[in-house]
Amino acid sequence: MPAEDAVIDLDTPGRGPVDAATSRVRRGPRPRVALGLVAALVAGAVLGGWGVDRSREARARQERDATVALVAIPANADSGSTNAGGRARIEGSLAVVNAGPSPVTVRSVRADSPTVLIQDLGRTRLIRPGGTGWIGVVVLLQCGETPGTEPLTVRFSVQTADGQVREAHYPVALVGSAWLDTLSRMCGPR
Repeated sequence: MPAEDAVIDLDTPGRGPVDAATSRVRRGPRPRVALGLVAALVAGAVLGGWGVDRSREARARQERDATVALVAIPANADSGSTNAGGRARIEGSLAVVNAGPSPVTVRSVRADSPTVLIQDLGRTRLIRPGGTGWIGVVVLLQCGETPGTEPLTVRFSVQTADGQVREAHYPVALVGSAWLDTLSRMCGPR
C-alpha cells in the first residue's frame, strides 16, 4: 500500500471503504475496567457510611461522657459544736446520687447563703452511674438566724468521664433535714 493511501482525505469523493485490517476503531472502556470502577465506587460508599456511623457514635459518646446529673440530700450530722460567738458548726454528710449515664468524680461541694455555709472536707469521691456517694461536709449557721425555707443551691465541681471539670448545681432542702434538727438543738435554749 502506497504512503498516499495511508492518509484519508475527507474532501476526496469516491474513496472506497477503509480496510478493517489497517484501521483502528476506538472502543468504549473494557468490561473489566468498568467493573473495577463500579467496585471502587461501592467500596467508597461502604467505607464512607461506616465512617459516618463511627463519627456519630463518637459524638454520642462524647455527649454522654460530658453529661452531669446529680441529686443531693442532707444525710446525717455526725458531730456538732457552737463557738463563743453563737455560730453552730456541724460535720455531716451529703448523699449525692449520680443520675447521669457516666461516672463522675465529685471534687468539691459548696453552698453560700446569708445564713448558711456548706463546704466539703476536701476529699474527692468517684460515683458510678446510678450510685450514691457520701460527701463529708461542714455546715455553719449563726444561732438565732433561721435558714430560709427555699432550697439552698449547692454547687458541685465534678470531673466527668471525658476528663473535663464541670460545675453542676442542685437545690438542697434544709427544712426537715438531719442537719437543721441538729443545728436547732445546738442553738436552742440551754
